[in-house]
Amino acid sequence: MTAVAPLPKRPPSLLADASTRLDDALQYVDISEDALRRLKYPKASLSVSIPVRLDNGSLAVFQGYRVRYDDTRGPGKGGVRFHPSVTMDEVQSLAFWMTFKCALLNLPFGGAKGGIALNPKQLSRQELERLSRGYIDAIADFIGPDVDILAPDVYTNATIMGWMMDQYTIIKRQASPAVVTGKPLMLGGSQGRDTATATGAFYVIDALLPKLGRQPEQTTVAIQGFGNVGAALAERLAQQGYRVVAVSDSQGGIYAEQGLDIGQIRRHRAARQTLKAGYCTDTVCNLGEHETITNAELLALEVDILIPAALENQITAANAADVQAALIFEVANGPVTSAADRILEERGKLVFPDILVNAGGVTVSYFEWVQNRSGLYWTLAEVNERLQQRLIAEAEQTWAIASQRQVSLRTAAYIHALNRLGEALDAKGTRDYYANGAT
Repeated sequence: MTAVAPLPKRPPSLLADASTRLDDALQYVDISEDALRRLKYPKASLSVSIPVRLDNGSLAVFQGYRVRYDDTRGPGKGGVRFHPSVTMDEVQSLAFWMTFKCALLNLPFGGAKGGIALNPKQLSRQELERLSRGYIDAIADFIGPDVDILAPDVYTNATIMGWMMDQYTIIKRQASPAVVTGKPLMLGGSQGRDTATATGAFYVIDALLPKLGRQPEQTTVAIQGFGNVGAALAERLAQQGYRVVAVSDSQGGIYAEQGLDIGQIRRHRAARQTLKAGYCTDTVCNLGEHETITNAELLALEVDILIPAALENQITAANAADVQAALIFEVANGPVTSAADRILEERGKLVFPDILVNAGGVTVSYFEWVQNRSGLYWTLAEVNERLQQRLIAEAEQTWAIASQRQVSLRTAAYIHALNRLGEALDAKGTRDYYANGAT
């Protein structure tokens, strides 16, 4: 049998760190070398320049990216984010995670992701529309309902998805609602998609908490990231009896030992666009006793559950020893680095991985894609029932693998996903198949 050359080493990068998550799982998975090699590299990566005429008449050019990491199990699926930190490395890493997330949830998709490097808060709505349509102009031949399907992500929303879908329709000269999910309802969006990530995270938390002998009323929660997902999750948890004691956005956070009035904070933030302006020095924000904290202080609070719901790499080797929470539910993508994972595990902290906890968004995106393809649309109750069934089933399976194998929940999630990916990749043929002359 021909010797297999070792895989080439990657320079240190976000994708390289993400890829190390496979190492712990591989010893428990019967996966071919061929399949592993293919999963080490993105299938296709596209970098584009997007010229946009600004309102003042000047021209700005923005850098955009789209990556289809793997499409063995179906068309690529992944969001588009608008953020200053967007790079090709970041987008490839996010597409990598999406590949395993879709496999873990047994969705007929591969992993993809996209992004544009900019601060969207500096553009007018008209400029954002030109940018969104320009992005589709640049990548139209790279995407499609059967090739790669877009969705909202950081600083993108239903309106932006509607612009993107409309532009693709103009280019292709045919109605193509299934090319984008997370659209406005009147353009073919799904009920429940706007809150799907938060709703799914709640289902996972509420299903797994009893396994740890905990009850909502006796559980304190801190949430880093008070955007669409973090805010909706905070309110859902508070409504179900959890004591949410701290939340934060990019400007800082607020803490109250007795618990926060999340509904009031959401209304106040919506009016002022930041928590910082709402640290309650006026009569509009009647939150009771509280104190302001930094994001770093929030991560180190003595709470039962810590929920990173902002950006990646928030808990690293530098601050993992400061984390006091017993349970960490990753609602953001990649908020805990691989080095921090090891430290947290040594300290007895349970980390519930992003590819499970935040999978509600892609699951309801799948439901939207199915509805677009069939022309039959479901009620909110139907969507949430299907979402709850699928997420709880995969959460239970992940928990069972972790218990049986005595491994971390992250490793268990990757074992589960790798088994499905490996079977799909091997079905196309492996080295052993060809070397043995099988037919």
